[in-house]
Formats: sequence, structure tokens, C-alpha cells
Amino acid sequence: MPDSQLHRPWRPAPFISGSAALHVAAVAAVAARPHAWPWALGAVVVDHLALAAVGLWPRSTLLGPNWTRLPAAAAARGSVAITIDDGPDPEVTPRVLAALDQYGAKATFFCIGEKVVRHAELAREMVSRGHTIENHSQRHLYHFSLLGPRALLNEIDGAQASIAAVTGTRPGFFRAPAGLRNPLLEPVLRRLNLQLASWTRRGFDTVTHDGDIVFNKLTRHLAGGDILLLHDGHAAQSRAGRPVILEVLPRLLTALAAANLQPVTLRAALI
Repeated sequence: MPDSQLHRPWRPAPFISGSAALHVAAVAAVAARPHAWPWALGAVVVDHLALAAVGLWPRSTLLGPNWTRLPAAAAARGSVAITIDDGPDPEVTPRVLAALDQYGAKATFFCIGEKVVRHAELAREMVSRGHTIENHSQRHLYHFSLLGPRALLNEIDGAQASIAAVTGTRPGFFRAPAGLRNPLLEPVLRRLNLQLASWTRRGFDTVTHDGDIVFNKLTRHLAGGDILLLHDGHAAQSRAGRPVILEVLPRLLTALAAANLQPVTLRAALI
């Protein structure tokens, strides 16, 4: 990533700063008027519920910077990003790579660190074909959003090390498992020089078995700057018994070409 994207000091988002201020105010209120503790406690509880709710909103920017679209310059060029999560998968990913090659398209793969190590040759092939591998945590824990600072650092930095050891390049982007996070994530990402990225639109192809539904979700209001989400790992099976991504991806690439939109990696969108 360019130098402008690196070594940015962490500054709490206004929402986080407001939460901290509320806690200080609650303590001060109870110190000054002890009988006010039920109101102070209620305010703190509501604040914690709000923080939890925001963490369950993958596209939120309230907890810190979060790419939901490509930068304006890339959007103006007609660039879009196809991002593919949860791999590499030795059965699905090679067929995804073949489809991307057929259309001359590049994609960003948010990979699980331990899978990159397990399927190292496949990961290196992904990179050799011009795609990028970014950080999707080391183990893809389903309770990732409940982790504390040290566990978050271990999961994310572990994936950084795994991916760099296999591909020779440290990721510049991070996507949380299922997109879920907590307020402790952003300081860890800043420490590791990682940019959080979510998506503009996703097809829910890990739970939807109908390729038409997934395709329609991804292409509704399709425009330059979109970040689209599919899965080569944990992919749902279509009624024909094929991973849904393999039914959707060729149609999606055809639709992008018809709309004069060019699939690029997230890193290429910074250029």
C-alpha cells in the first residue's frame, strides 16, 4: 500500500470518543450525586448496547475507517472490486481462478491464514495470476467479535505472518469474519497498518442456494466503485450440486463487461 496508507496513528472515531465521554460523565455524576446511580448505570448500559449493535453492522464506519466502496478516483474510472472470502479452497478456488482468467478479471481474496499455509501452492498460484490475498484472520473464529485486544492481535497478526510466509507479501487490508467486530479492533488494525474493508453489496452465497438470487443481489444498482462479496470457502451448494459462486461468477463478469466496468483488486484501486 502507498506510504499515505501506512503508519497512521490511531485516533478514536467520534462515536468511540462520545462513548468514553459518557462513561466519564457517568462516574462524575455518581460521585457528585450518589442517588443518581440508576440513571448513570442506565446510560452506560444503553451505550454498551449501542456499541454492540454497531459491531453487528459490517458496513458501519462508526467504530473507525471502513471501506464500503472504492476511492472516488477508482469509481470514476469504472473500477469495481470482486472480493472472495474464506479460502483458499482446493476444490473451488482453481475453478474460480479459471473463470477470472477467462474474462481477464482480477479479484481480491480475503483468505484464512491457516488455509493459506495448508494450501500454499494454491495461494502462490493465486498471486502469480495477478490477484491479491488479504487478511481474513488466522482461524476465522465465529466468536471473533467477542475477542479482547491480545486475542485480536494474535488472530490478525498470525494471519499476516502466515500469508507473508507463503506469498512474500504482507496484506494491506483486513476483513473481519462475517464482518462482525468490536470497538477494540481498530487500534489493532492501525498497529498492523491494515485497512478494514467490508463491501457495497453481498449475495449471501454461503446460505443462498439459488444462483439467480445471489446474482440479482450483487448486480442491483451496479456502478463504478462497488465492492462485491462472494465466497470460495464455505460456499453454499446450488440445486445442481455446484458451489453457488461457480454459477454466479461468469454471469457477474459478463454483466460487468456489458456495463463497461473493470474488476480490479483493492490495492489497484489505490493507484
